[in-house]
Amino acid sequence: MIRQGVVKTAANIDSSWIGTPADILFAEALGRSLIVGNDADAAGLAEMRFGAGRGEAGTVVMLTLGTGIGSALFRDGVLVPNTEFGHLQMRGKDAEDRAAASVKVKKGLSWHAWSKVLAEYIDLIDALLSPDLVIIGGGVSKDADRFIHQLPSDVRCVPAALQNRAGIVGAAMLAAEAGHLTPPSVSAGAA
Repeated sequence: MIRQGVVKTAANIDSSWIGTPADILFAEALGRSLIVGNDADAAGLAEMRFGAGRGEAGTVVMLTLGTGIGSALFRDGVLVPNTEFGHLQMRGKDAEDRAAASVKVKKGLSWHAWSKVLAEYIDLIDALLSPDLVIIGGGVSKDADRFIHQLPSDVRCVPAALQNRAGIVGAAMLAAEAGHLTPPSVSAGAA
């Protein structure tokens, strides 16, 4: 999780990043201002503006399924940043250790077997948030026709229209819209 340019958690990167002011570190290395944010938030912003979430009101959850599970939460089109729904507990483990796309590959699960685990995870999210829509993103979204019909029928689940490109589109949106931001303070020896 990134909050105000600082790395706060590091589930799928080295833990030495925790506490690192990534915005300052990268700005110093590149010699230019920039914005650092959560990849799933960026993907969700793109899907809400250009993809499967466009025009959706109510509660929308974007899930990016890959090495782990990223998440973005929207209420009436407004991002509630920095969610970490991949770390919800599912049978005593982080959900991403059970339902991420990488688990399907690592365990050699069929689409049907994996979709049952994914459905259990979505049921957990439904019990907590009652979302009006769940957008399934990440690399696995290109194969949505192989599993999406097996997800819980009482939760509307759709594949990401931008598929795995949503994060890139969202990051570009953030960069383009951040033009009014002042550069982060860059100090000598910032870590």
